[in-house]
Amino acid sequence: MKHPRTDYGTIILHWLFVAAFGIAFFSGLRIATEAPERTWINLFDTVLPRESVWTMHMQAAVVLTAVSLAYTIYLVRSGLGRRIRLDKVRLRGLFGSRQTRLGAFNIVLYWVFFVTMLTLIASGGLLYFGFYAGHDVAMLHWYGTWVIVAFAGLHILAHHRAGGASQLLRIFRATHLSPPPPRLDAIELLTLLAEQSARPASESKMPAPKRAKPGRPPGETAEEDWQTMRSPVAHAPPGTARQNSASKPRSPRFQSNPFVVAAAVAITGASFLVAADRLAVDQLQIHRIDSASAPTLDGDTSDRAWRNIQPFSLMTSHGGNFDGKGETRIEIRAVHDGTWVYFLFTWEDPTRSLKHLPLVKQADGWHVLHDGHETGDEHDYNEDKFSVLLTTSDASLAGDRTFHASPHPISEAPATMTGRGLHYTMGDTGYVDVWQWKATSGGSTGWMDDAHIGPPLEATPMQVQNIAPYKGGFAPDPGVANYTDNFIVNADPAGDGKRMITPRRLPKDLAATYAAMGDIDLDPNRGESDGARWFMTESESTPYSAELDARVPVGIVIPGVIIAGEFSGDRADVRCAGRWASGHWALEVARRLDTHSEYDVPIKTGVFMRVAAFDHSQIRHTRHVRPIRLEVE
Repeated sequence: MKHPRTDYGTIILHWLFVAAFGIAFFSGLRIATEAPERTWINLFDTVLPRESVWTMHMQAAVVLTAVSLAYTIYLVRSGLGRRIRLDKVRLRGLFGSRQTRLGAFNIVLYWVFFVTMLTLIASGGLLYFGFYAGHDVAMLHWYGTWVIVAFAGLHILAHHRAGGASQLLRIFRATHLSPPPPRLDAIELLTLLAEQSARPASESKMPAPKRAKPGRPPGETAEEDWQTMRSPVAHAPPGTARQNSASKPRSPRFQSNPFVVAAAVAITGASFLVAADRLAVDQLQIHRIDSASAPTLDGDTSDRAWRNIQPFSLMTSHGGNFDGKGETRIEIRAVHDGTWVYFLFTWEDPTRSLKHLPLVKQADGWHVLHDGHETGDEHDYNEDKFSVLLTTSDASLAGDRTFHASPHPISEAPATMTGRGLHYTMGDTGYVDVWQWKATSGGSTGWMDDAHIGPPLEATPMQVQNIAPYKGGFAPDPGVANYTDNFIVNADPAGDGKRMITPRRLPKDLAATYAAMGDIDLDPNRGESDGARWFMTESESTPYSAELDARVPVGIVIPGVIIAGEFSGDRADVRCAGRWASGHWALEVARRLDTHSEYDVPIKTGVFMRVAAFDHSQIRHTRHVRPIRLEVE
């Protein structure tokens, strides 16, 4: 029994595609675990990659693009395109016999696959290079991935129904590429038809055919006449170039050229993509100004320093909230006066969210309003935030050297309470500089919390017991902040594991505190009124006591943040002012170009920046793939 075989070019391209798509699929699943609604993917944690996930995904995408291009060229050059041609005959075959339906169905599957792959490549490019890198494009990429997975299953099933195991195993049996049939020459066809129409009229005038010579095989004369009839020129001598091109089959060795051509085009295309990525670096120009033109840190964007600067704009996505899309556009302007550098960050945010873990008194005591805070993933009652990351490393994509995915990325450290990964560095990466602005905690008093990402830290006893979330290598710079949470968590005296909440401080003047909080609306998706603040200072509050608590009526809401003193040490290197209006935050930031701190990155040409926005979410921030390279005048 002769088993069906497949040409070696198709086999090579097929398995290259399978390998590249497998890598892209599993690395893409790991990336998708960061989306708030996709924590279910962590069930497959043991088979998903943990290191260099984004780099792996992008490299696989380049191979997929190259293989797709090579396959297109190969089909055209080899003449195999006819086996996937979708025409009226094939479509009518969907309603024909069983075997015809299977063949037609397989062709339709191919075209669904081709369109989906084109969509995946296009949407992936848009997401990577930052063009329309929002929620809708990301969802298109996500659903397209699952269409390809479904195609793989249906494709295997269709081939099995068509020819059983032998048909499936043909992808492992290689053979040379069969030469395509010779192309039809229109002139030759017309000449042949003219000769055929003229022959009956002249046959009557022709002498009777001579008897074949002795020793001549029977039928040779007829064969000579047939060859003569096929020739477009009646008296063309045998062996001419036209006769050879019409009748001589193309050799298998010549037919290997389609694969060589396809491979050359694919390698060229992949090289072009890599070169374009290297050359198309996103750059932020930090313009030089004199010190007298330095902007005033008040959140007002009308300063003269910002007027004539074209902002650098980028779309960030994959965050939490932001009207359910998890995306926002961020614009950046920057200037320096030789000593200080100033940034203006503006981003879209539908709500001015200041409610950070507020406390409400109920009949059974005090409660913290939250949804996820117990695992370190609060996504309702949290203040708006903005983060800036500075690093000297350009060898990573989307934090491959600063973020490590998996619910348990460090085997000797506690697992994450959130089911997400951890921020930390390895090897010679050093410290990565991180600034965090918080709308209520610190940011309301003009400070941007200066922190860093470094090697993994030793877990504290509370982190080991999963009372507090382990944060890997993320930590504030040495120094003191001016804000604290306005509550203490105590174990329930009843011993049933229930935790009791006690406020640290209570308002001295409840009416004044309520007035400062503005229009109180506990819906986390509604922002605060203009001029409102959801913190108390030490001078406005007094330490908690049972006597004072007894005077506070049930239903009262008090701020969850206490402000006292000033920032100090390395933690106080970054000053700021933020203002929200008409669905946008504007944040002005100032820091010395070089703080001479080992935890800070000097701002100079060649440093890379990343930015992220939080919409009343603790850790679900937006992100962008490609870093921004700073160019300092």
